[in-house]
Amino acid sequence: MGHLNNALAALLALFSLFAVRGIYTYIEGIRFSRAHGCKPAKRFPQSERIIGYDLYKQQQEAARTKSLLARGLKRYADNGPTFSFSFMGNTFVSTIDPENIKHILATQFGDFVLGSRSVTFGPLLGRGIFTSDGTHWEHSRALVRPNFTRAQVADLNTFETHIQHMIAKIPRDGSTVDLQTLFFRLTLDSATEFLFGESVHSLLHPDNSEEQEFGRAFDAAQNLCGRRGRLGKLGAYYTTKDFQKNCKTVHDFVDKIVMKAVKDVDPQDPEKTASGNGGRYVFLNEMVKSTRDPKQLRDELLNILLAGRDTTASLLSHTFHVLARRPDILKPLQNEIDELNGKVPDYETLKQMKYLKNLLTESLRLFPVVPGNARQANKNTTIPRGGDPDGLSPIFIAKGTIVTYAPYAMHRRKDIYGPDADIFRPERWAPEEGLRPGWGYLPFNGGPRICVGQQFALTEASYTIIRLLQEFKGLENRDDGPWVENLALTLSVDGGVKVAMVPRS
Repeated sequence: MGHLNNALAALLALFSLFAVRGIYTYIEGIRFSRAHGCKPAKRFPQSERIIGYDLYKQQQEAARTKSLLARGLKRYADNGPTFSFSFMGNTFVSTIDPENIKHILATQFGDFVLGSRSVTFGPLLGRGIFTSDGTHWEHSRALVRPNFTRAQVADLNTFETHIQHMIAKIPRDGSTVDLQTLFFRLTLDSATEFLFGESVHSLLHPDNSEEQEFGRAFDAAQNLCGRRGRLGKLGAYYTTKDFQKNCKTVHDFVDKIVMKAVKDVDPQDPEKTASGNGGRYVFLNEMVKSTRDPKQLRDELLNILLAGRDTTASLLSHTFHVLARRPDILKPLQNEIDELNGKVPDYETLKQMKYLKNLLTESLRLFPVVPGNARQANKNTTIPRGGDPDGLSPIFIAKGTIVTYAPYAMHRRKDIYGPDADIFRPERWAPEEGLRPGWGYLPFNGGPRICVGQQFALTEASYTIIRLLQEFKGLENRDDGPWVENLALTLSVDGGVKVAMVPRS
C-alpha cells in the first residue's frame, strides 16, 4: 500500500508541475500578446481543436485525389490570407500574406526554425543545408555557398553533353514521348556530374543498372518523405521496409563516391584538387578541402542533389506542359530563339533572352517547385498581420507554433497579380507592366535561407529550352487532360508531359 501511495503522490506531483507550468505559459503568453498589441487570428472551423481529425481526413482525401493544392486555395478563399487551426496536437497559423512571410523568413529570422523537417527528411537527407538549423546550418551554408559562384554556373559545357544524350532519346517520327521523365534523368545526370565529378548517366544506362537503381531509390524515398512531412510530428514514426531499403541504396551509392574523393585528397596539400576530373570543377572535390567527414559530405551532397536536380526538372516539365498547350506562347519564344541562328548560347546570351526569362518567371509563379513550406517558432513572437476582423493587427505566435506559408496560393492572389492571376501570361513580367510583387513572389524562398542554387537552376533550364527548340521546330500535345499535381518534396506534373516533338529536318 505504501508503494502505491508513493506512486500516486509522485504522479500527482508531476501532474501539478505540468498544470502550473501550463498556467504560467498561458499567462506569459497573454502578457506578451497585450504588450505587442496582438489580436486573435481567424480560426479555421474545426469540430475539435486538439487532434484536428476532420482536417486530417480532408488532407488524406485531398492527397488521394491529388488535390492538396486546390484544397489549400479554397481554404484561403474561405478564411482569408491568414488563419489558425489545430492539427496533431500542434497550433498552426497559415498565411499567404507577403508581410508575414517576410517577417518569418527575414525580419525575425532568428525567431523561427525548421521544426520537424530534420526528423522527417533525416533518414534520406541527413543533416545538410536544407535540414538543419542554427550553427550547423551556418556551417553548411558556409561550406556550400562558395560552390555556386558565377564561374561555376556559367560553365555550360557539361549541360551540352547531357542535353545531346536527351535529344537522342526523343523520337523524330511523331511518336509520343514523356519529356518529364527525360528532364528528371537529364538533371540527375548533370547534377551528379557537377556534384560528384562523375555522372550517373541515367540517359545512357539500361534500366537495371546500378545508376538507374540509385535514381529510382532516390525518387521513391523522396515520395515517402513527402508523406511523412504531411503527418507533422507523427511523420517521424511513419516508415516502411522499402523506405529504409531505398535510403540505404542511395547512401551506399553516394558513400562510394565520397570515400574515393576523400582518399584522393593529398593530406599534405588539401587545396590540391583531387585527380581524375580533367580540370573540370567538381563540387565534392572543393568540399573535401574543407571537411573529410564522410557523413557530412554525403548529407550535403544529397541536400544539394535534391534541390539541383528537382528544381530544374520541375521547372522544365511545367514549362513544356504549358508550351504544348499554348502555341501563342510557343511562337514568340521560338522567334526569340531563332534570332540566334542556331548558335549555341553562352551565359551572357542567356541573360539577354527577355521572353525566355519572363516565361520561366511565370512558370515558377504558377507552378512553384516547393508550393508550401513552414517554420516553427522557437520563442514567443509575433507576425505583423492577420489579427482582428480587418486582418491588420499583429498575431501572437506562441513558442512551438508552426507557421505555414504557401507560394502556390500567394502567387495566385488577384490583389497582387491582377484579375488574370490564374492565367499563364509571361508578358505580365515585361518592364512596361510595372509588376513589382516583392515578397509576393517566392519561387526560391527568401531571407538568409534563400536558395543558393537558383541561378544554377535558371541557367540550366534556359539553356535546355534553347537547345531543344533549336533542334525541334515545334511540339504537339499528346495529353488533353487538365494539369494534376504530383506532390512529393517538390511539385511535378502527374502523368508526365506527353508530347510529340517536330524535328527541323
